Amino acid sequence: MQRRERTHRLIELGGLVQKAGLADLVGDDRATLYGALLSLVETLSPADRQATLALWRRRGQRAFAAEQEKKMAPADPPVVTP
Repeated sequence: MQRRERTHRLIELGGLVQKAGLADLVGDDRATLYGALLSLVETLSPADRQATLALWRRRGQRAFAAEQEKKMAPADPPVVTP
């Protein structure tokens, strides 16, 4: 992988950590973020790996779709009070 592609990939992955709200929840504490991600890795036991990945993928896809729908929804008209 070329340096530019790697940098782009790392920026996207960092953006996902931010988008999920994890960075804000832990106050940008890198050690805590790393520990949380290591905990996720531990949950991927060989027996349940595929099922867990499928669950995470569906949840992520739903979140992306909901975000896209929110962007595409028309803005509410202003409330006019007499």
